[in-house]
Parts: sequence; structure tokens; C-alpha cells
Amino acid sequence: MTLPPDTFLWRAGTATGVGSLPGEDPVEAARLVLGEVPIPYLPELPGRGWHADLAGRSAALLADLHVDVQPSGWRITPRPSRDGQRAKDLLARDLDALEEAAHAGAPEVLKLQAAGPWTLAAVLELHRGAKLLSDHGAVHDLAASLGEGLALHLADVQRRFPDTTLVLQLDEPALPGVLHAQIPTASGFGTLRAPDPQTVRERLRTVLKVAEHTVIHCCAPHPPIELMAEAGAISVDAALLDARDDDALGVALEQRTGLLLGVLPALDAPLPSVREVVTTVGRLRDRVGLTDVTLTPACGLAGATQDYARAATTRCREAAAALVEEEQR
Repeated sequence: MTLPPDTFLWRAGTATGVGSLPGEDPVEAARLVLGEVPIPYLPELPGRGWHADLAGRSAALLADLHVDVQPSGWRITPRPSRDGQRAKDLLARDLDALEEAAHAGAPEVLKLQAAGPWTLAAVLELHRGAKLLSDHGAVHDLAASLGEGLALHLADVQRRFPDTTLVLQLDEPALPGVLHAQIPTASGFGTLRAPDPQTVRERLRTVLKVAEHTVIHCCAPHPPIELMAEAGAISVDAALLDARDDDALGVALEQRTGLLLGVLPALDAPLPSVREVVTTVGRLRDRVGLTDVTLTPACGLAGATQDYARAATTRCREAAAALVEEEQR
């Protein structure tokens, strides 16, 4: 699963996004990522509602499992629903928009995102209302369904872009909460027991194995880096890393795990200058021996304004180029 040391994917000077963008126009979003990002990605536009957020987009990818929206969120149902079909339709529309925007030339690399099995299990409900995470047998079935659905999704995208290298990113913001029994029950009066660490690893592997190039993204404090390194690369927020994370991060980098580093706020804020971003990366380099790094915003940009999202996207690209120039001096 680990990418080879000489991979071109996560070399110095590259930048990408985490996944989500503001707005509701998939064509405009596709033009932004194809025009401004060295490693473009399929944009997510949760501003269109539940059917287009991370949970809805990922639920639309499940094979042989059906979902609909209840007041409490997405729920597994015994039969297809309008909500499930709406989520599938929006995903298909986003792919069409990306294909249309890329008519002048397909990207060399394209990143696709979906919720990982543990985050999805933490937000989906079983038919009777309990969190899916409460039933570890159901989590097993969910991981298998997600893996099968993602394999079909990757095949569809590869058909549209036959000469493009595809990367699969699993978003796992709930993973630390799952591991430390911090996910609340459906009632909110308790928390769900933590699964065995080996079970967590096995469910991740079920999904990761469907793609050659994989990333796990976690924007929570103290991400489980050792576990995330099951993928070929990890994606974390630089502002949330501290000395307690250094050993695990150093080991992962020694094993040639790729690093996608969040260096800009995901919400509207004063945008760090290129020099400030280079300094942030330099501090981490001094602590853990960082070499190649791909720059990203700290998390998805759906909560930002469109002007900020565009500026942050451009700033990541500019800072990545500045890092290369600094290394060549």
C-alpha cells in the first residue's frame, strides 16, 4: 500500500485541497481546481445541502446499502430512497462538470475523496436509529460496501480520464473519537465503546485496498498517525501538531509515507504570507526531518467565502513553489 520512495505524487512543490469548496456551481469549482491546483481533486459542494456533504456524498457510493435522510441525519434503510438517489445524482453531476472543465486536457493526477469507514459509521444510523458504530458487525458490512462502491467509482472516473493517475483520500475526522470511545450514542447520554485497534486497522484496509494510491486525512488534534500510515500518505493540520506527535510523524516519514500538510486556515481569516507558510514548514522540518511535502488548507473550505477559498488555493500553490526555490539555494 505504501507509495514507492520516488513517487511523483507528493514531491516538493506540489499543492492540493482537502476536498470541499464553497458555492453551488460544480463547473465553477472544477475550473478552480483544474486551473489553480498542481494536484486537482473532485470538489465537494456541501452548500447544496445534506445530499452533497461528506456523509451524503459517501453514502451515495455505498454498494447494496440504501440510505435516506431523517431529522437526525443519514440512516440506513431497507430500500432505495429519493434522498439516496439525489445524492447519487449530485455526484454524477460533479463528475460531468469536472470532465467538461477538463476538455482541454486531462490532469496528470486527480484526487477523489470519501468518508472513511469509521467516520461514516460514526455519522450513519441503523434502521432503528442507533449509530451504526454501535454494531461492529454492521461496521464490517459498511466497510465492505464502501470498498465495493469506491472501486466502481474509481473505475468510472478512470474511464473518463484514462491517462490520469487516481488518488483516493479517506476523510477520517472522527477516527480519534472512535479510538478513544468519544463518539456519543444516538441519545447523546453516553458514548460508544471503542473497537479493538486491530479491527480498526482491518476495516481501513478493506477500503484502502481498492486503490493503488491512498491518503487518510484527519484534521483532529493528535491524529493517529501510525494508523493513518496504513495509507501511502497522511493529511494533517500543521497547527494541531505538537511535540507529542513528532515521534509518530518522524517514523512515518522515515518509512517514506507521503505528507499532505494543512498550512492555511480553512475559514476566512488573515491569509498567511508565502514567507509565513515557508517558516511553518521549516519549523516542522527542524522537528521531524521533513523533506518533501504537499501543501493544503487545514481542512475543507466549504465554510469560507468564495474569494477566500480562491485566495487560499492560490497561496498554497505559491508557497509550495517557494519551498522548492528555498531548497535550491
